[in-house]
Amino acid sequence: MKNTYITILTAIIMASCGGGNKSSVEETIESGDLEAMKAKREEVTLQHDELGVQLKQLNDAIKALDTTQNLVLVTAFKAKDTLFNHYVELQGSVSTKENIVINAEYSGVLEEVLVKEGQKVRKGQVLARIDDGGMGAQLTQLKAQANLAQTTYERQKRLWKQNIGSEIQYLQSKTQYESTESAVKQMESQLGKTKVIAPFSGTIEEIISDQGSNLTMGTPIMRIVSLDNMYIETEVPEKYLTSIEKGTDVIAEFPVINTKIETEIRQVSNYINPGNRSFKIEIGVPNENGNIKPNLTSKVIINDYTSENAILIPQSVISENAAGEQYVYVATNVKADGEAEVHRKIIETGKTQDDLVEVVKGIKAGDQVIKEGARSVQEGQNVKILKQ
Repeated sequence: MKNTYITILTAIIMASCGGGNKSSVEETIESGDLEAMKAKREEVTLQHDELGVQLKQLNDAIKALDTTQNLVLVTAFKAKDTLFNHYVELQGSVSTKENIVINAEYSGVLEEVLVKEGQKVRKGQVLARIDDGGMGAQLTQLKAQANLAQTTYERQKRLWKQNIGSEIQYLQSKTQYESTESAVKQMESQLGKTKVIAPFSGTIEEIISDQGSNLTMGTPIMRIVSLDNMYIETEVPEKYLTSIEKGTDVIAEFPVINTKIETEIRQVSNYINPGNRSFKIEIGVPNENGNIKPNLTSKVIINDYTSENAILIPQSVISENAAGEQYVYVATNVKADGEAEVHRKIIETGKTQDDLVEVVKGIKAGDQVIKEGARSVQEGQNVKILKQ
């Protein structure tokens, strides 16, 4: 068949060139006649066009008759709309705002420690007592003086309303009462500092100062931790500033304890760190069983983008031309036996997840995208699509 094709093509070329009466291209050029050369060019151009038409006719005829032609074998998949969730993966660390060391607010001997390490306590519970150095007895005396001053003041007040006694006596009794009342409140406040009170419900993590220790103001006494208000803190690159906000869904994974939870962002910082161009976020951590501890490392997977009708294709089928445009090959005119033509489609891509890329422009749902063999086909080529 190929020999027949060559014979026919040679005959066409010889016929197109005509007989020996016409001068050849070389002879026309050697003559130096400009008008003759222009005429010869027009003649050759017409012959070229005629040969192109005849060549196409021959190719079409051969294609229709030659059942032994070898087609490139490819595979294809049908593009379809699908739900696409894009995720950002970051590393974070678990923290809690209720993890503090309780320091002494009063100087004295640690008279009594009422709890032990690992013990759960409630908010407002007395955890330890510091020797008040006799302040309790002083407060009792001061309260007695305050009661006397109050009685004197109330009597002077009644007499003054009856125009009995002098104004100066009334004012002195009032001043004395107010002064002793203020002194009582001040001493009660000071005496209250001798009691170590739980600021929130939690667990005594560590007893730092032993009973009998001599404390000064600011001396650490014990650490209390609550696992009820846990959160993950991590830094996010500023390019995600518009797509990550309060309420964004998050999956938090804790590889060490083989735990995964679904949660959300509860706070987004309004400050961008100029050093690394990032901003901080806080992610709430439900901790019903208490397995999650402060400073535990976590992998944070944030859903920063969702499209309900996305077209996703493998990265491996995408090529790029010299102009930097991305393209894929699409099968058209697909026949029942799998024979089809391939055509190049310039595409625009969006976000990437694993080995899939979102196509935002260039192909539509239902298009047959060439997969295996995409690197070996050319524009307009006939191929055969293998069934999968």
